[in-house]
Amino acid sequence: MSFREFAGNARIVAALRGMLESNRVPHALLFAGPRGVGKFTLARMFAQAANCERLKDDFCGECIPCRAIGRLADPAPLITQGLAERGENPDAATVERVPLLLETHPDVWAIVPDPVRLKSPVVRPVLHVGQLRAVQRAAYFRPAGKRRVFLIDGAETMRVDHSNIFLKILEEPPETATLILITTNPYVLLPTIRSRCLQFLFAPIELQQVEEMLHERTKWPAAECKLAAQLSEGSPGAALALDLQEAVELRRSALRLLSVAAAGHSSSDLFAQTELLAKSRDVPFETVMEVLYSLLTDLLEFTSGNKKPELRNPNLGKELAGLSKQIDSAWVAKAVAGLDELGVRLRRNINRQLGLDALGLSLSERSVSAGTDAAPRLR
Repeated sequence: MSFREFAGNARIVAALRGMLESNRVPHALLFAGPRGVGKFTLARMFAQAANCERLKDDFCGECIPCRAIGRLADPAPLITQGLAERGENPDAATVERVPLLLETHPDVWAIVPDPVRLKSPVVRPVLHVGQLRAVQRAAYFRPAGKRRVFLIDGAETMRVDHSNIFLKILEEPPETATLILITTNPYVLLPTIRSRCLQFLFAPIELQQVEEMLHERTKWPAAECKLAAQLSEGSPGAALALDLQEAVELRRSALRLLSVAAAGHSSSDLFAQTELLAKSRDVPFETVMEVLYSLLTDLLEFTSGNKKPELRNPNLGKELAGLSKQIDSAWVAKAVAGLDELGVRLRRNINRQLGLDALGLSLSERSVSAGTDAAPRLR
């Protein structure tokens, strides 16, 4: 085991190894980028390297600290254990009094958004104040080994008022600890937090590299590996976790919604599609939003007159091309702006289906007023 096994974002790996080699490790790092590109994995590797007994700028994977910290590679059993120990239906006071902390080594903690319950987890897990206060206390303890490292996953889920607790640690940073904030959206964090972190922006991995990884780690046919790599948009983690049939159907359902809105069909048809997307228990609504953005990106490729569009959903190329003839770039821009607004309102707990209804109706009204022809229905 070593940094050499990490796929993609070589410049970030090189920068982290340089910090360890020079013994100039910052007190706070910010890892930002799409889900599944390896942010948490690289943070865990950094924690191993920072405490490895044999190597200075890498980790051996064999010494006691490396093996202990390596257990964080699969946080799911640790989360299950923590929730079970706290009890099946904890009240709010218990959640804060017994925070969910993943600790496999005295000097390394992983903090993840708390699902609260094991059998019926909350829809939107967040980082709780009890978790942040635990980090605030522990960050100043002297390490048992080389360095204390705290992996703060889902940092964007911190409430603004709770973020001030975390800010206090960054304002008076401990000398022997490093806090790594991991997020898909750094701009949700307070500017004062971002400015106190050394920021690393993770890029998606080349599709060919993702496809090769799927060939190595799965028994999928070559065609499925290729399609999964394309739908993952350069995210190996997303590709490995992908239910291909479910992903394809979700994209078809989302494209039906856009087609119905563009064609100006009756509101009952539109509401049937929004209900299907908004009330699915199998797919997080954030994923639905991402799929809609992805489809709109492809539609923009077509409506912009690109003769060789690079599609994020190549399996729907024919349907997307057909829909693009019924709309224009202004329609796509309005749809993107509507999704942006819906994303903001979701943070204020707006009803998801009502939000999609409003978006679909606004796009349908524009289509009718523009006199567009009806787009073909998707089967």
